[in-house]
Amino acid sequence: MRALLAALLIATPAAAAPPNIVILLADDWGFSDVGAYGSEIATPNIDALAARGVRFSNFHVAGSCSPTRAMLQTGVRHHRAGLGNMPETIPPQHRGKPGYETVLNSRVTTIASHLKAAGYRTYFTGKWHLGKTPETLPRAHGYDRAFALSQSGADNFENKPNLLLYDAADWTEDGKPAKLGGYSSTFLVDKTIAYIDSGSGSSRPFLASVNFLANHIPVQAPAADIARYQRRYTAGWGVLREERRQRTIAQGLVPPGIAMVTMDTTDDWASLTPAQQAQRAGAMAAYAGMATAMDREIGRLVTHLKTSGQYENTIFVFLSDNGPEATDPLNLGPRFNRWIADYYYDLAADQQGRPGSLTAIGTSFASAAAAPLRGYKFSASEGGLRVPLIIAWPGNPAIAAGHIAHGFSMVTDITPTLLDLAGVAPQPVQEAINGRSLAPLLTGASDAVHPDDLPIGYELSGNAVLFKGAWKLVRNLPPYGDGAWHLYDIVADPGETTDRAADEPQRFTAMQADYARYAATDRVLPMPPGYSAPDQIQANARADLLMPRLRAALPAIAAVLGSLLVLATVAYRRWRR
Repeated sequence: MRALLAALLIATPAAAAPPNIVILLADDWGFSDVGAYGSEIATPNIDALAARGVRFSNFHVAGSCSPTRAMLQTGVRHHRAGLGNMPETIPPQHRGKPGYETVLNSRVTTIASHLKAAGYRTYFTGKWHLGKTPETLPRAHGYDRAFALSQSGADNFENKPNLLLYDAADWTEDGKPAKLGGYSSTFLVDKTIAYIDSGSGSSRPFLASVNFLANHIPVQAPAADIARYQRRYTAGWGVLREERRQRTIAQGLVPPGIAMVTMDTTDDWASLTPAQQAQRAGAMAAYAGMATAMDREIGRLVTHLKTSGQYENTIFVFLSDNGPEATDPLNLGPRFNRWIADYYYDLAADQQGRPGSLTAIGTSFASAAAAPLRGYKFSASEGGLRVPLIIAWPGNPAIAAGHIAHGFSMVTDITPTLLDLAGVAPQPVQEAINGRSLAPLLTGASDAVHPDDLPIGYELSGNAVLFKGAWKLVRNLPPYGDGAWHLYDIVADPGETTDRAADEPQRFTAMQADYARYAATDRVLPMPPGYSAPDQIQANARADLLMPRLRAALPAIAAVLGSLLVLATVAYRRWRR
C-alpha cells in the first residue's frame, strides 16, 4: 500500500523531477485567522493554496514558537531536540539540563540536512529562534543560504529589536551580522526569491523555509492594510468570536453546533469606555492588516514561481507556530516591561500598528482569533495548540484538492511527510523522527495516520497534554488554568467545554499513567513552585536587560554623582564664606 501511495504521489507528469518545497510559517496566528478557516481577514493567496490542497482541522503544534520550530525542522519531539523550554520562559533551575539547552541540539537532523544530502538547494529566511551562535544558526543545520533572526521577534519596519526583551536585533545573513532592509514580510520574500533565483541555472530542486514575523508582537502593518479594517472590529470580540464559530462550522472544519466557552480573561466589551473600545478595535485592525500584508507577499512568491514555471511542481506547506498571542504590554502594570514600553515606543491609540508603535491584541481578541477553541498562545488548550495547516502540490492530481483532513496530526509529522513526498530517505539520525507521514491524508486514502490507541505526550512550561485517539488529557498551570488534570473528547468537543474525567474514570487514570511514561522518557522536568510563564518572561528580561543596562550605566551615573558632589562642595564653601 505504501509503495502504491508513493507511486501515486510522485509518478505524475508534473512531478517527473523531484518537487520543490516551500514552507510558509506564520507567527502567532489563531485557528480561524485564515479565510479558508473561517476568518473575516482577507487572505486570498493562502485560500488559493487551500483550494488546490488539503486543509487539516485537527493539527497541533507547541504552545510557543521555538519548541514548534524545533519539531517542524526535525520531526523530533521538542525536549529531545533541546527546546524543552524557550530562553525567554525557562526558569533558572532548568537552564542547561538535558533537553533544556534552549537551542537546537547536535543530536537532531533537520529537514534541510536530509534534503541537502539528496541534492536539494536549501534556503532559510526569517525567524529562526533556535540558537544564535555559529554552531546553532541555520547554516550549521543544513541551509545553504540563510537570512535569520535568532530572537523571538523584532520590529517590522526598522532594524531594531523587540525592546521589551532584547537590546539589539540579531539578524544575520549566512552567519554574519545583517540588517532588516524593509518591511519584514516584504523583505523576507525578496530574500527568498533572490535565493531561489540564484540557483535558477541548476536542475536541482530547492527547499525554501520562509518564517514570517507576522503577527508576533509588535503587531505592525502598512497604513493602507490597517485602514482596510478600521471599522471592522467595533462590535467587539464577543461578536467576532461567534461570527468565526459559525463560519468554521460552515467550512466543515468543526462539528455543527460546536460549543464555546467564554474564558475568564475575556473582558465585557459593553463595560469599556468608547475610547477603550476604539483602542482595542484599532489593535485588532492592525493585526488583521499585518495578516493581509503577509498574505500579499505569499501571493508575490507564488506568482514568481508561476512565472518561472516552478509552481506546479512545488509543495507548499502553510502553518502557524502556535495560537494567538494574548500578552498585552499596555496592561502589564507597574513592571519592567511596562516601563520599557512607555520609554521606547509610541503608545498612542491612533498610532497602533504604525512604525515606532508597540501593538498587541490582548487576551479578549486573542480568544476570538482562536475561535471556536478555548485558550491561546502558551496554554495547552486547543486554542494554543490547534492551528491551521494547509499542504498543496498544485501539479499533482493525486492530492485531494479542497479536501479537509480531520485525522489527528502533529507538527512532528511535517518532516516525514515532506521527505515521503520528495522520495528522500532520511539520513542516519541520533534522535529518531517521532512523526508520521501525512501522505495518506493528502490523497484521501486514509482518515488517520496515528492509531487511536497511540499515546502522544506534550509538555511546555508545566502545561501538559496526553493525546490518545479522540481523547485529550490536559493540565494548564496558572494563569492559563487551575493546575489540575481535565479530560476532553476533542473530536466531539474541540472547544473543550465539557470535562469528561468524572464519567470516564478508567480512561482518566490510564491516560495519566501514559503521560507519566512520556514525561519520564523525554526527561520532562517539573516546574518550580509558583512558576508562571508570563512572570518568568519578565524575570528573565530583568536579569538579561535591566541589570546589564544598569551596570553599563554605572560609570555615567558615577560621573554625574561626582559632578554633583563637586558642585555641592563649591556651593557649601561659598555659603560658609
